[in-house]
Amino acid sequence: MQVDTGFTFVLFGGTGDLAMRKILPGLYQAHRGGLLPAAGRIIAVARGFGNREAYLQWMHTHVRNHIKPDGDDPLWNDFLNRILFVRVDLGQPEDYALLRDAISQLSGIRVFYLATRPSLFVPICRALSIIGLSDGARIVLEKPLGYDLQSSKAINNAVGEIFVESHIYRIDHYLGKEPVQNLLALRFGNTLLEPLWRREWVESIQITIAEELGVEGRGDFYDSTGALRDMVQNHLLQLLSIVAMEPPHSMHTDSLRDEKLRVLRALKPIEPGAVSRVAVRGQYHTGVLKGVAVPAYITEQGVSASSTTETFVALKVEIENWRWAGVPFFLRTGKRLADRVAEIVVNFRAVPHSVFDSMALRNSSNRLVIRLQPNESIRLYGLAKQPGEGMNLQSVHLDLAFDKFFKEERMEAYQRLLLDVINGRLALFVHRDEQEAAWRWVEPILTEWTRLGTVPKRYAAGTWGPAAASALLAQHGTCWLEEEN
Repeated sequence: MQVDTGFTFVLFGGTGDLAMRKILPGLYQAHRGGLLPAAGRIIAVARGFGNREAYLQWMHTHVRNHIKPDGDDPLWNDFLNRILFVRVDLGQPEDYALLRDAISQLSGIRVFYLATRPSLFVPICRALSIIGLSDGARIVLEKPLGYDLQSSKAINNAVGEIFVESHIYRIDHYLGKEPVQNLLALRFGNTLLEPLWRREWVESIQITIAEELGVEGRGDFYDSTGALRDMVQNHLLQLLSIVAMEPPHSMHTDSLRDEKLRVLRALKPIEPGAVSRVAVRGQYHTGVLKGVAVPAYITEQGVSASSTTETFVALKVEIENWRWAGVPFFLRTGKRLADRVAEIVVNFRAVPHSVFDSMALRNSSNRLVIRLQPNESIRLYGLAKQPGEGMNLQSVHLDLAFDKFFKEERMEAYQRLLLDVINGRLALFVHRDEQEAAWRWVEPILTEWTRLGTVPKRYAAGTWGPAAASALLAQHGTCWLEEEN
C-alpha cells in the first residue's frame, strides 16, 4: 500500500556492497512499481565523492548491473531525480551539519539506514541525536549486531537511549523472502497442514543455508566472525522460529514477534559437555566447485594462515514445549558447499503399518520442501502407484506453483522490507528480545569451542561439508536432503 506522505531515506554507507547490490536496487524496484510517493527523497551518505554528479555516475556504473530491467529505462532516470548526495566523514562530527541542512529542506518521515560496520552504529546514532535529527525518526540496523550477548546488549542499550524500540528496525532479509511469507500463509490461512504441524506427525525438520561462495574479499571480517555468528545466530534461528511458532493472535507486529520469541526462549540449552555431540564445526580446504579449482579458506585474502574460524556449522536443536518435544531440528550452513541453496524440509512420520512391500515406502517419507533460493518453490512429497502391473509405489510431488496463479512480478526481500520501514510496519523485523534470546542460546557453544580449542573439521570445497554433519543425522535414522532441483 502506498504511503500518503513523503519520506526522507538516508543511506549511510551509500557506496558499500550492500547499498550497491540490495538497498538501492530495492528502492528502485519500489519506485518502478509506483510504491513510493512522489515526494520521497533518498540521501546517500559517503565520503568517496565530492558531489552528486559523481555519485550518480557511480550508480550508473555499479547499481544498474543489479536491477532487473535491461537497456534504456526512462524510469531509471526518474529514480535518479530522487537521489541526493551528502559527503560526510562519519568520524568527523562537524560533517553532520551538512546532513542536517540537507534534511531540513525535505518533508515527511525520516529513515536512517546504517549499512555500515557495527562499530559505527552507536557513533552515528549519537551524532544524529546531537544535531536534532533522531526525534521521531526510524533507524535500520544491519547485522551483525554485536559479537556476543554482551556487545549486542551494549549496542541495543546505546541505540535505545536515542530511539524508542518501536522505531528500531533490525533487519534480517530472510524474513522478507516470498516463500517465508507463504509459509505463514500456508500454516495460518489453511486447515490442511496445521493439524499435522506437531510432534505426533513430524519426525524431524531440516533448515539449510548453503553457499557456493567463499569469503569474497571479506576475509578480515569473516575471520573474526565465523559461520555461527554470521548465519546461525540470526538467519537460521529466525527461520526456525517462523517454522516452529504457535499461531499468532493476528498478523499484528507484537503478536507475531511474541510467538517467535517464545520459540527462542524454549530452545533447549546446550550444556558444555554436550556441545561436541550436537554441534559440528568445519572449515573448507582446497577443492573443485562446478569444475573450477578453489583455494583453501586459510589462503584467502585477509585470513590468518593458522585460522580456526569455522566456515561450516551443523547443529541439532530441540524445542522444549508441548508441540515440539522430542522432534530434532537440524540446522546447517556453510561456505564453498556443493550448491547454493536455502530450504526448509519438514519430514513427516512414516505410516504406522505398511500394507505395501515397497522400497519407495521404506526409503521415502512424506515431506514438505520450502525452497528459499535460488528458485523459490514449495513442494509436498508423497507416494503414488506407478502405472502398470503390480502395486509399485514411486515418490511424486505437488508443486505450489505461485507463478501460475499470480502474474505480478515477485517482490525481492529487500524491496519488501524497505517498504515496510517506510510504511512503519515492524512485523518482519527482529525485536531486541528475540536477538538477545538467540545470542543467549548460541553463546555456550562459542564458549565451549574456545575453552576446548576445538579445531574445525576440514571439508573439501565443492562438497556438502564434513562427514560428521551427516553422522549427526544418521544417529536419528535420517539424512540431509541434497538431491532436489
